[in-house]
Amino acid sequence: MSKLINKVAYITGGSKGIGLGIAKTLVAEGMKVAITGRDIAAVKKAAEIIDTSGTNVLAIQSNVSCLEDEIKAIQQTIKHFGQLNVVIANAGIGILKSIESLTAEEWKTTIDTNLTGVFNTVKASIDAIKQNQGYIITIASLAGTNFFEKGSAYNASKYGLVGFSQAIMLDLRKYGVKVTTIMPGSVTSYFNNHTPTEEDAWKIQPEDIGEMVVGLLKMHPRTLPSKIEVRPTTPKK
Repeated sequence: MSKLINKVAYITGGSKGIGLGIAKTLVAEGMKVAITGRDIAAVKKAAEIIDTSGTNVLAIQSNVSCLEDEIKAIQQTIKHFGQLNVVIANAGIGILKSIESLTAEEWKTTIDTNLTGVFNTVKASIDAIKQNQGYIITIASLAGTNFFEKGSAYNASKYGLVGFSQAIMLDLRKYGVKVTTIMPGSVTSYFNNHTPTEEDAWKIQPEDIGEMVVGLLKMHPRTLPSKIEVRPTTPKK
């Protein structure tokens, strides 16, 4: 029997892409999941895709850039499922523009979602995670260590997220809480308004990240991979 059966995960940005891939994989392992997003219709549709029975997935509307939203969403998750064991801070956006054309609002939106949003998710869930000696997994990016043209806002948010994740890992491991940041390269997703097609087959697939999360959750408590870089095996030809 899987050690993950009936454990509860909270996943931000769970209506599509990496978040949806992780949710599908965790439910297949017997876990209960709460998925969130700003568009509740999209979140509910994703919940039906993940679990047609409607018993293993909870759809919640939340904007990660708002701490009050995240507090309410975490409380709703615990009230519905009775506990919280895993937090997957996945919600993120990508606005790729030269600094010459990047607006102050686009900068703020990127930082508020990709960095402050993770802070809000962690702050809202920390008491429950400490109580259950749970796991926090943040979804960063190779952009958190490799800078590129037109990436000033996105690079800044992901560099900050990697640093934040590693620092809270040191803060929380004395409580038996694990923290890992996953840094994917090219993933088949809707990032930067991209619509996945068959031409994306060479990329990492969302379910691949899901399998990685399962591996982390099943790892012996004494061992902590605190930062994981992951790339497609074969680059685009």
